[in-house]
Amino acid sequence: MLLLVAVQTGLRVSELIGLRCRDVAFGTGAHVRCMGRGRKARCVPLCKETAIALRSWLGERGGQNDDFVFPNARGHQLSRDGVEYLIAKHLLAARRQCPSLKTKRVSAHVLRHTSAMELLQHGVDRSVIALWLGHERMETTQVYLHASLQLKEQALAKTEPFAGQARRYRPKDSLLAFLDGLG
Repeated sequence: MLLLVAVQTGLRVSELIGLRCRDVAFGTGAHVRCMGRGRKARCVPLCKETAIALRSWLGERGGQNDDFVFPNARGHQLSRDGVEYLIAKHLLAARRQCPSLKTKRVSAHVLRHTSAMELLQHGVDRSVIALWLGHERMETTQVYLHASLQLKEQALAKTEPFAGQARRYRPKDSLLAFLDGLG
């Protein structure tokens, strides 16, 4: 459940492990409220499938409002190391099914980037992604544009193919003389 919420919301590790049951709202407009960097609160929407799974998770746990959504084995706040342990455990299982994962490094921050890239590839505006991730500045979100090969391929597909004939450029003697005179 933690991995699903992490990928779908793009929450930072600190935001994810700090979630309490009272921070989750279900029904129309299902979302999680979190406290981000600089003590800034924000709401991140949940897709229908994630909301259903999270409601079931919380129902099975029978957690109270002040309980952590993702507690450790003793019911206390999960640590960053605990999150990395869970990711490593599930990554090991995933690598058996998907060999390409063997060469990939997966961390909680990679899950956050995955969320951002999914939004970008589905046409969500950069400013919305910045709000979604709780970025202070729009420039922080710019990195996702540079990382998206798919967007670059889409841009290339919109260009006209070169219709001319490829040949070597031969400058006129007057241009060569001019350039030679500059040196």
